[in-house]
Amino acid sequence: MEKTVSEAIAYRRSCRVYKEDPIDAEKVKHCLENAALAPTSSNLQLWEFYHITNPEVLKKLAVACFNQNAAKTAQQMVVVVARKDLWGKRAKSNLQFLHKAFGKPNLTNREQERKKMALNYYGKLIPFTYFDILGIFGFLKYWFFQVVGLFRPIYRQVRNSDMRIVAHKSAALAAQNFMISMAAIGYDTCPMEGSDTLRVKNILNLPRGSEINMVIGCGIRDEKGIYGPRFRVPFETVYKEV
Repeated sequence: MEKTVSEAIAYRRSCRVYKEDPIDAEKVKHCLENAALAPTSSNLQLWEFYHITNPEVLKKLAVACFNQNAAKTAQQMVVVVARKDLWGKRAKSNLQFLHKAFGKPNLTNREQERKKMALNYYGKLIPFTYFDILGIFGFLKYWFFQVVGLFRPIYRQVRNSDMRIVAHKSAALAAQNFMISMAAIGYDTCPMEGSDTLRVKNILNLPRGSEINMVIGCGIRDEKGIYGPRFRVPFETVYKEV
């Protein structure tokens, strides 16, 4: 029986040793479909998910992950990739969807306003925000917005490094969707930041503009795969009501 959201969150632990029992690739794929429903900045969906089931590729990735147990014993792996470089294509996809969604005749005034706003957002604002040349344009935008920000609230994260952070935040949200979905069906995961990301990119033949967000080992937990009881600092130290 599938767990509730709260049960899945409580069950999820970073598992570092997996049993040799195989897991169903189709179920893992369905969890990745859930990942793709995660919230994402401007609905640009600047992510890709590489689902690794090939034993030879798994071995190569384990080496690239320093042969840590969470990689070496994983039955499958998922590599979450941030693709900031695809912003143009993703904006175009949104525009195509909007033209279709608002393509019916006799739009109401409210629908016409929403259409105009959305088309301007993806046709003008997104290109202005994401476009950059060697960081120069982003630097100029940054200082321009800092000055404007002296007089009114304004979006300030416009440099190339800021856009990278945005893409990685969205990819991480998708990864969490995936791991909670896996926990809900009794499968275990371990997000690994410890990897040679260049080797991972080469193994998967990823394009230059891609960036590894995280490598996730997947399987069924061995009893020795959970390293001790869960520790969290007291909730009161991180919860601030304003």
